[in-house]
Amino acid sequence: MSRTAILIPCYNEAATVAKVVADFRAALPDAEVYVYDNNSTDGTADLAAAAGAIVRREPMQGKGNVIRRMFREVEADCYIMADGDDTYPADYAAEMAAAVLDGSADMVVGDRLSSTYFSENKRPMHGSGNRLVRFIIRRLYHTDIHDIMTGYRAFSRRFVKLFPVMSTGFEIETEMTLHALDKRFAIAEVPVAYRDRPEGSVSKLNTVGDGLRVLRTIAVIFKNYKPMAFYGWLALLLAVVGLAFFVPVLVEYIQTGLVPRFPTLFLSLFLVLAALQSLFTGLCLDTIVEKDRRAYELRLVEFESLHK
Repeated sequence: MSRTAILIPCYNEAATVAKVVADFRAALPDAEVYVYDNNSTDGTADLAAAAGAIVRREPMQGKGNVIRRMFREVEADCYIMADGDDTYPADYAAEMAAAVLDGSADMVVGDRLSSTYFSENKRPMHGSGNRLVRFIIRRLYHTDIHDIMTGYRAFSRRFVKLFPVMSTGFEIETEMTLHALDKRFAIAEVPVAYRDRPEGSVSKLNTVGDGLRVLRTIAVIFKNYKPMAFYGWLALLLAVVGLAFFVPVLVEYIQTGLVPRFPTLFLSLFLVLAALQSLFTGLCLDTIVEKDRRAYELRLVEFESLHK
């Protein structure tokens, strides 16, 4: 088993993949470099192999699908994940790997946003999207992580082997961050220089489509990981709206003794009942999630005992 493995997911990165492989091989000479080709049609796989990488393939399209296969197949003590577009310098790989190998972190985040991202990135909507996602995650999870969606990370073996990959596309990075926060993995950040794609290299990220998928992922994971908070806020919203409809009906009844607006009364009662149902749903799911967290902790203990 290799002590450190470099994982590079690729889709049509012929313009840059050979340089990326060479840079990481120079930065970490003892590491094995894996390039997982995701149905490229431009010779990416051949160029990666010629540069010295171990090339494997994932036929299901999507970055999340590629990472799922990577995490299942590759055995190592430390995993460095980077994109094949030459936007992340390999110079930081040794520092990131060291934090994992010395046990101080289970996930090391290559923080672009505290470095050169906003000056180098030529797609303004991407910068705005990163800021929005960072703001949401910081508020929901009370964390000070700077870069939620970076593709440059290092992982411990236990994180990789016990991470249930559910995403299929570019929202995978957000899922990784939220999983690490929820399961209380040790997280470290290393500010890394970011450089825009070189000429001839084309981004596969759809700003609007993938951005909406990221926001959906945040909402779904928040619902699944913190159901009491999610359904509690929903219950509060429904109750407030229901009472807003009910109060005028009640005032009119007190003044006249009549209830002429029965549809409004029924609507308000329905909203209040929906609020109560949402509250009890959150309570029930919160109990299930707490049991799942306990089970996950036991899996971590079992994993550690088996891999000492």
